[in-house]
Amino acid sequence: MERSASDQSPRRPPLSSPPLYSFGRPWPEFNDGLSYTDVIKCTTSAPTLIDFYVSNYKNSAPIEGWLHRIQNGQITIDGKVVKDPDCILREGCKVVYHRLPWKEPSTPYLLDVLYEDDDIVAVIKPSGLQVLPGGLFQQRTVLTQLQWRDWRVTTSSPLCTKQRASQAHPVPVHRLGRGTSGLLLCAKTKIAKVGLASYFAEGTANARSDRDGSDFCNTRQISKFYRALVTGIIENDEVIITQPIGLVKYAGVAQGLYVASSTGKSAMSKVHVLERDMQRNQTLVQVEIQSGRPHQIRIHLSYIGHPLLGDPLYCNGGMPKINTADSSNRSFAEDGGYEKPVQPVPGDCGYHLHAHWLVLSHPASHERIRLVAPLPSLLQTQAERAQVL
Repeated sequence: MERSASDQSPRRPPLSSPPLYSFGRPWPEFNDGLSYTDVIKCTTSAPTLIDFYVSNYKNSAPIEGWLHRIQNGQITIDGKVVKDPDCILREGCKVVYHRLPWKEPSTPYLLDVLYEDDDIVAVIKPSGLQVLPGGLFQQRTVLTQLQWRDWRVTTSSPLCTKQRASQAHPVPVHRLGRGTSGLLLCAKTKIAKVGLASYFAEGTANARSDRDGSDFCNTRQISKFYRALVTGIIENDEVIITQPIGLVKYAGVAQGLYVASSTGKSAMSKVHVLERDMQRNQTLVQVEIQSGRPHQIRIHLSYIGHPLLGDPLYCNGGMPKINTADSSNRSFAEDGGYEKPVQPVPGDCGYHLHAHWLVLSHPASHERIRLVAPLPSLLQTQAERAQVL
């Protein structure tokens, strides 16, 4: 095992603190289903019910699936169930598709709280738990657990109550991939939500101007550091990656898949090598990100030829292992929607990526705060494992 010169970097964090407490409710077997509402606007001729759904929501289900949903009584018009697919829709009528409850895939539910005050709460998200609703995961998310918990103000604050404007529950202010574990910041007040959002927006703007990384994270309001295990041996102790990230069509991902793209949006990652394992042909790295593009670390490391160990989706070059935009042969499930694609999708787990630590200026008090989440054993250096023992 070879240690890198960057192992002595001053940007390495102190030892992590134990969580303050844990919370979370077990998931029910089925979720509550969903309702999708549209108010009809007829620009030309009035559409039929089936034409409306097939033309506007073809990524949700094929025509056979929408016919199944209509005939199954899952569509209402102005509150009444309609089973005739050729029903003409009038201007201004309210059409609602009622998605039936379904059993979401097995997902962890417990969250550890690492830090909490009146404005923010930092939780440790486990791998396998999605942050916000999307796709198959509409209930089994971090957001749902935040909504289910009874939150109270932790201390009496000298700041104006109207200025703080506490929310009903904390909300995540950034995302982590479903397979990514580690620190997730959530805002408990409106002032914190606005402040933290501006920090992340500032980082993305700086990624466009500081292409050489010379001022990387020196003046930022928030700096985030990840730990990752990648395939192959990274030769240089430090690598700055500025490859833009954009969208391409990809079967099973309605909005498209994020990949390395010369026509994409600017992104910047700074990679520090911590240990090289020659025997296993893998490298343990710390990654500091300035921008926050979706799947940025996975894409950037695979772009330089070192994809995350176990990543089912991205391979060398920052592209998917299976590159196809054809969804014509996809089958549909019992509720009429498409089955989960056979090819890998972004939410698939298996890779090793952990949001390890961050430094931020508190959005209300402006105090400088450093938060460090415990590392999974596989992402620890030999020295760190020895300290634990």
